Amino acid sequence: MGYRILETDDIPGYLRERGHWDDASDIRVREVSDGNMNRVFLATTTDGTRGLAVKQALPWVRVAGPSWPMSPERADAEARAYQQVAGVAPDKIPAIHGYDGENYALVMEDMSDLEVLRTVLNEGAAYGPDTSRRIGEFVAQLSFATSDFGMPSAERKALIAASVSPELCKITEDVVLSEPYIEHEHNHWHPGLDDLAAAFRADPRLRTEVADLRHVFMTSAQALLHGDLHTGSVMVGERDGAPVVRVFDPEFSFVGPIGFDLGLYWANTLVSQERARALGTLSDHGEQLRLSWEAFAAEFRRLWPTRVDTFFDDACLDRFLDRVWAEALGFAGTEIVRRVIGFAHLTDLTTLPDPVPASRRALLLGRELIVRRTELTGPDDVRAVVASLS
Repeated sequence: MGYRILETDDIPGYLRERGHWDDASDIRVREVSDGNMNRVFLATTTDGTRGLAVKQALPWVRVAGPSWPMSPERADAEARAYQQVAGVAPDKIPAIHGYDGENYALVMEDMSDLEVLRTVLNEGAAYGPDTSRRIGEFVAQLSFATSDFGMPSAERKALIAASVSPELCKITEDVVLSEPYIEHEHNHWHPGLDDLAAAFRADPRLRTEVADLRHVFMTSAQALLHGDLHTGSVMVGERDGAPVVRVFDPEFSFVGPIGFDLGLYWANTLVSQERARALGTLSDHGEQLRLSWEAFAAEFRRLWPTRVDTFFDDACLDRFLDRVWAEALGFAGTEIVRRVIGFAHLTDLTTLPDPVPASRRALLLGRELIVRRTELTGPDDVRAVVASLS
């Protein structure tokens, strides 16, 4: 039949055809798309007792339309990532009920009872004790299982080949790891940041360090990444009295440096901290980098003895984790910078009554993380840098 773009009215019949729903007349459908890339539909029974979500990759960026073409094959990467995570951390992703490779559509668990973490934080709530720990565990479980430490070599090579994503990686290479440091049409910022934006473009040390991180991103095939792990790709809430954390939208997934996933998440937690500081609502914001790193390192160490090839000893592990830490700090810095003076800004800052003071602090922090990433040896050092910002 070939690829077709699904509309709201198509969903009942589509779910019935795919074997996900028996009675197409007992479905209410609404579009709930709010991301940049894809369309998402929520289908529920008329009495609201059952629901499924349908996510389809369009042949263009959703918010731009056909003027920005984009291969819908990114949905293949998302489905592949979910398959990998389901084997090691099924409690941290939505349940996937099926993938339609012909139409680049995923049918998954209805998560409408949960909230996007960024929304929760922007409304003034705390992270709570479990969220960042579970994110750290998620990164460790996925990255260990798909690294040379946890996957047989032949399977790893096949995964790398299958996970190549040149189109989406190029977006990251450009938007995150080069454009904010040059004159580019994608860049924009509040006029109160003109001086810092110009200074960053003229800063040779900063540009060199970013170029080094860009090269790491392009060449370091350590493990399968989520690829876009931020507070907008995490759902949180409570079910049956227990906290729930779900990571979703891994369409930028590819095999790359482990520190990239950690860095994206850290950048978002650090920016949310600046929002809370500006509003006088600081609570547990300053603990999230530490909690996620400690959970990541502890889980990676827990998995380490399962490695069959004992040539990799504990000293090797220590050295490896030190590199992941430093690279994660650098990537966190680049993500902060691009979210303030590059493309796709964060509502954490843009919705503040006066976004300039918090944005300036964020930019200065981003630069420090990039250029001092090998000097800052632990979460306490990062905390000290945050405290020193003017």
